Amino acid sequence: MDIRRAGERYPGGDPEAGIVSRHAFSFGSHYDPDNLRFGALIACNEEHLAPGAGFGEHPHSHTEIVTWVVEGELTHRDSTGHESVVRPGDVQHLSAAAGVRHVERNDADTPLTFIQMWLAPRTPGGTPSYGITRALTTPYELPAAGATLHVRRLTPGERTTLPPAPHLYLHVVRGDLHLNTETLHPGDAARITEAEPLEAEALTATEVLLWAMT
Repeated sequence: MDIRRAGERYPGGDPEAGIVSRHAFSFGSHYDPDNLRFGALIACNEEHLAPGAGFGEHPHSHTEIVTWVVEGELTHRDSTGHESVVRPGDVQHLSAAAGVRHVERNDADTPLTFIQMWLAPRTPGGTPSYGITRALTTPYELPAAGATLHVRRLTPGERTTLPPAPHLYLHVVRGDLHLNTETLHPGDAARITEAEPLEAEALTATEVLLWAMT
């Protein structure tokens, strides 16, 4: 089990434009050959957008992009004609396939925080697709990347068993979590490989994202 603390994330974005980013893996100008991916996961970015701030139209290809809004509202538009407002509890999935362009903005008058995760597909290319699941209550299957997203919301003192998988990535969205001999806080992550079944305990009201990857 490899614990990565929030303070170890690579800084990014454009603070003067109202964009503050924190990257868990090599991203942009921050290159670490020992931190390129974990399982299928190649990015786990914390994005903070001020009201009116956003990312202009930009391209993606050969990437499965999954977005989880923590607070606020994210406006999404893409070159396949989709336009959505993503809110807390929703899961947005953009399959970039052979190529797609999109815009991500905070068009609301309150701050926006979201977690965006990129996964490498098993087979590159294909036709781009888009989907949004409102108020996710069950595990979200992502067969294209051999991955499943689990969301756990825990009350103080509540325990949960982590799903078994060859590669398991745990990201603490909010709250404090005790895992094995470690205590994790918001923005902390655990990369777990071929582990025995593990149980985590919430020390406070906690929200956790878990990627189980084959």
